[in-house]
Amino acid sequence: QVQLVESGGGLVQAGGSLRLSCAASVRTFSLYSMGWFRQAPGKERELVAAISRGGGSTSYADSVKGRFTISRDNAGNTVYLQMSSLKPEDTAVYYCNADFRRWPISAPRDFGSWGQGTQVTVSS
Repeated sequence: QVQLVESGGGLVQAGGSLRLSCAASVRTFSLYSMGWFRQAPGKERELVAAISRGGGSTSYADSVKGRFTISRDNAGNTVYLQMSSLKPEDTAVYYCNADFRRWPISAPRDFGSWGQGTQVTVSS
């Protein structure tokens, strides 16, 4: 089982930027597609961005295209989410998750476990 620890969240003004990190404790990190998800109060968890095992393919939710960038460091077992031009509607708890050998990445409901996430709050 992959252990995931998210970090980098915080309080930022609208228009600002944050960089989230997700550290994975697994020896075969490069065999996992990785995704960033978010859940706002009263809403379902949604996929924000995903990256394939080698990093050659990425996908984004329409709401974040052009503002967020996902990347990964397979040597360091870490995936990142660079968030720019943040909006109040980006406020949520952000989670990462790992999908073994699967692309496109699975839907949020298909993951059996989640980490604690990191809170992102964007003030207007």
